[in-house]
Amino acid sequence: MTKIHSFYDLLLVVSLLTSRTLAKCPVASVCAIAHTGPSIGREVVHENRTLYVTGKRSNTAVLYLTDATGIVQPENKLLADSFGRAGYLTVAPDLFNGTPAPAGRDPYNPSFNQTEFLARHNPTVLDPMIDATIRYIRNVLGVNRIVASGYCFGGRHAFRVLAEGRGVSASFAAHPALLQDDEILGVTGPVTIAAAENDFAMSIDQRRHIEDLLLNSTQPYSLSLYSGTEHGFGVRGNVSIPKIKFAKEEAYFQAVRWFDTWGKGSKWK
Repeated sequence: MTKIHSFYDLLLVVSLLTSRTLAKCPVASVCAIAHTGPSIGREVVHENRTLYVTGKRSNTAVLYLTDATGIVQPENKLLADSFGRAGYLTVAPDLFNGTPAPAGRDPYNPSFNQTEFLARHNPTVLDPMIDATIRYIRNVLGVNRIVASGYCFGGRHAFRVLAEGRGVSASFAAHPALLQDDEILGVTGPVTIAAAENDFAMSIDQRRHIEDLLLNSTQPYSLSLYSGTEHGFGVRGNVSIPKIKFAKEEAYFQAVRWFDTWGKGSKWK
């Protein structure tokens, strides 16, 4: 048995014990997030749809629902990889079947043909494809517990997959667009939102309306508002700007913490 001869010896012992504890239970690390570099996952084809799969086998999988630029956008693959490094097998379907919005542009910009894009990729088209991805995660990868992380266009579907019978247990949505009241009220699991301060796809009034709907929810919820941010910061934010880099990383940590808490069977009491 180690003898403690002085106050300084006691401090040393406490320090060693603390460092060992942290080594076993590390806090979320910025090094888990990849902003640049090559992606590390792989593409597979399931039911005639391309899926990006990354991360090691886990008890809970992340269904990654991209913004309108799709899985061809490097930032989407890198962020999916980041969830993989956080310990979640992650699957990102090609929501747009090879026809995403052009990289570097936004479908809600007046120069983009929003009407045509939304008509081609409406919920009646996407829901079956997302359901097929959920089946892939369950039947092929063998993971039954699924959480969803959605961005912009995909943020709406992060809510939709929380509806009764869709098979997702918790969701995170960053700057979601086109959300409908029934999609918010219809969630059957915990949901959290990372909102941009200046979002042309979600006005201040719309955000407050979403808050009002969440207040009436029987499910766990949270909404974090990130100052100085614009629509898209959670995926394509300019990380050379410190406040944007912080917001993008903090939104990622928000999602991981949410999944760690609610994606593994926790109950709301």
